[in-house]
Amino acid sequence: MPSVQLFVTCLIDALAPEIGRATTAVLERHGCRVGFAAAQACCGQPAHNAGLEAAAIAMAGRTVEALDTTRGPVVVPSGSCADMLIHHVPELLAGTDRAAAAVRVAVRVREFSQFLVDDLGVAEAGVRCDGCTRVYHPSCHGLRNLGIDRQPRILLDSIEGAGRREAHQPEQCCGFGGLFAVEMPDVSAAIMNTKLDDLVSTGAELVVGVDLGCLLHLEGGLRRRGSDMRVAHLAEVLAGEV
Repeated sequence: MPSVQLFVTCLIDALAPEIGRATTAVLERHGCRVGFAAAQACCGQPAHNAGLEAAAIAMAGRTVEALDTTRGPVVVPSGSCADMLIHHVPELLAGTDRAAAAVRVAVRVREFSQFLVDDLGVAEAGVRCDGCTRVYHPSCHGLRNLGIDRQPRILLDSIEGAGRREAHQPEQCCGFGGLFAVEMPDVSAAIMNTKLDDLVSTGAELVVGVDLGCLLHLEGGLRRRGSDMRVAHLAEVLAGEV
């Protein structure tokens, strides 16, 4: 039974712990022993994006120190946070006493769907979803920086029951972009509305993604429209919870 470490992310921990539980359930169903480093903190991405380098270094350093004491792949149910740990934290901590640990952790980090498909060889979701058509939203960081696209599609396409629809412009950003949505709300909303028009036009009942930030952004837009379309993290779908 392979041992893995769950890096749960701040948004999931604070706003949607059910996604963390679903991630754990899916990993355990596929034969993993899931560990959790209790001392893990933020990966430092929000502070880094805001230019608060000292705060980002402190946050990332604490998380790297916690994860470096563990063994096995570090599975992250977020392409954004996975990208931060893989590509940016080693640069952020270069020259500090945690530089070597940051590199050791970075090579162990795997996004959730990437780990299932590419590392475990999972090709069948093992769940059924009758009467629930799905459309997949690929998040920017995961898609462009980690190449996460085919993996969620493979898993979604293996679900028995109602099928998956394809957006006309699937790679279009949702407009969230972390601090971008706060600093430029009008531009963010315009991008989001273009994305929502596309998603709604597919006729799908459920938007599935692998980053909670994007899903919260899209869900807020859908609720303001009075739409019945729902959103869910891939882990929740694979756990049979939606």
